[in-house]
Order: sequence, then C-alpha cells, then structure tokens
Amino acid sequence: MSTASTSATAAERGLLEAAGGGDEDAFRRLVEPHRGELHAHCYRMLGSVHDAEDALQDALLRAWRGLSRFQGRSSLRSWLYKIATNTCLDVIERRPKRVLPIDYGPAADPHDGPGEPLVESVWVEPYPDEKLGVEDGFAAPEARYEQRESVELAFIVALQHLPAKQRAVLILREVLGFSAKEVADTLDTTTASVNSALQRARAAADERLPEQSQQATLRALGDDDLREVVDSYVDAWERNDVEAVVAMLTDDAVFAMPPLATWFGGRDAIEVFLAGWPLSGAWRWRVVRTRANGQPALGYYSWDEEEQTFLPFALNVLTLRGARVQEVTAFITRSTEDPDREVLARLPEQPADHLRLVAAFENFGLPERLD
Repeated sequence: MSTASTSATAAERGLLEAAGGGDEDAFRRLVEPHRGELHAHCYRMLGSVHDAEDALQDALLRAWRGLSRFQGRSSLRSWLYKIATNTCLDVIERRPKRVLPIDYGPAADPHDGPGEPLVESVWVEPYPDEKLGVEDGFAAPEARYEQRESVELAFIVALQHLPAKQRAVLILREVLGFSAKEVADTLDTTTASVNSALQRARAAADERLPEQSQQATLRALGDDDLREVVDSYVDAWERNDVEAVVAMLTDDAVFAMPPLATWFGGRDAIEVFLAGWPLSGAWRWRVVRTRANGQPALGYYSWDEEEQTFLPFALNVLTLRGARVQEVTAFITRSTEDPDREVLARLPEQPADHLRLVAAFENFGLPERLD
C-alpha cells in the first residue's frame, strides 16, 4: 500500500475549490499539514536548510499558480511532492553538489592548524530535525530507511553523491514509500526506469553508508549511557582536557570544520590539533546540548573579552560508534577575509558570519550568548 491515497479527500476538495477561487488562506490551510515533511524532503535532495527553504517557497508558489491544473484525481500530498521534487531538480542543475570536508580533499597535517575557509556554498548544512518536526520511525510500511535516519549526516552526504534523478528515486521510494508508479509519474518517466534507477542508487548509497545507522547506535546505547557519553565529552572540553577528549575518540576518528576544507583523521592527528589550537588554553568554552540530523550535537560558545560574555562559535554534530565519538563535524560560524594562517588559527576571535550563525545556531533555537 502506498503512502498516498488515490485522490484528494472531501475536506481537501472543499479547500481546493476555495483556493482555486483565489482564497490564499484556504491554500495555506491546504498545504500547511505537509510543510514540515516537504521541507525535510527538500533538505534531503539539496543538503542545505537555506536551499530547502528557498526550494519549498518556490514549490508552493508553483502549486498556487498551478491549482487550476490539479483536478484531485491523485492525492494532494503526491501532487505537492511532485512539484517539490522537480523544483529541487531544477536547483541541482544550477549549483554544485554539497559535501563535507572529508569528501572535498585529503586529511590535513594537524601541525599546520586550521586551513582557509571556502567561500562558495559547497558544504552540507546541519538540520534541526526536532525543531522542524521530523518524526521517529518509518514514513510508510514500504520505506527502507527511518525518517530520522534519512536526515543523518552520513545519509545526506551519500545522497549528494548520487545523480539527481537517482537521488529523487531513492528518497521517494525508500524514505517516503511511494510506489514505483507514483515515482514514475512524479519524474515523468517509466516504472521500468524508476526500478532501474533505484537499483543503481541503492548500490551506490550502500557503499557510502556505515553498517549501523546513528539511530540504531543511539538505541543500543540507551538514554542514560548516551547522556553519560555526551556529558563526559562536554566536561572534558570545558576543562580544556585534551587527554580526556582524545580518550573518548575511536582510533579512526575524524574531525572536520566546514567552512574550512581542513579535516584531521585519526586520534593522534586530532590530539595534535586540539592541543595546539582549540584546547591550548587560549580560549574558554561553554557548551549547550542540542540535536542535529537525528544525532547528538553541541553548541560551542567562546569567551569574548570585549563583550564579557560567551558568543556562538560552532555547532558540533557528533557521530558515535558504540560509546565512542567516531566523527565530529564542527559547523563554524566565525569568518575572516584575511588568509594569513596566524589569523585563521585564532578564529574564535573573529566576527560571526550572519548566514552561518543562522544555519548553526538560530535554526536550532540556541541562545545568542551565554553569561
């Protein structure tokens, strides 16, 4: 059974009739129940909250203008997904795929410190899944991936490496549970083409995805053990205790810092970096716990002497393997146009970039400062 009903409901038909007559309030009431899931869909397609918001607004505008062509023979939900998917495909044609630093270039020498940031929008952005109402479990019996699993960083990055049509097919079929026929209608292609694309997309995604999702890892840990892991990690950071932080990492841990292309691989390299820069004692840190991409996340604040308060520095998304941290993706909010390495090495002293601050703190409802 598909996630979509075969036609619009009676309530939807009444709102459709009113909206078709120019009633904007009726249109808002019609689409509002679907807004959250459509936003998540656009994020999966595009890897960016900012791009997802723009694409969703464009899609809803297209839907408003195209109401006269919607006869209610399919479900409203299917129709909205068709418009949103094709809007995202249009966006993908105009810009490069988004990645994380580990896919952008080789690991850096930790003795060199942080590298230069890239100004172009090539990085995957963190996703406030709890704030935007991404639900637990599967969207439909036919779905292969859980809803929160399908916004995990590893999953989003794996999607970005797929050709656009394959990406759409995998999401519509395996995350949302639409039938092959419905997907074929969405993409104006044949069922055979959808099935072929799905087979290739599955194989490519499976090559990039870990054996265990973060949702499975978090369930295995349980709430109490997860809280203990995160609290211990936070306590070590706030004490600038390099040894304690490193002891909590896996041997093959990765530390990445978009928009810097720099990333460090392995406990030894990360230890050198931490001791030389963020945990050198030059800065004081405070941390606020949150969640991003269905994973534990930490909002880092650095002390600002002039403001006499702690100001946002980075949102660190943690990827766990068992009770250890396997990957840290630190979405840094500070920026500088000075390419000098000494300046870049002191990023906590640089001003915030507004768009990055929105992406990593405001979108998550994190405070503007900590006293």
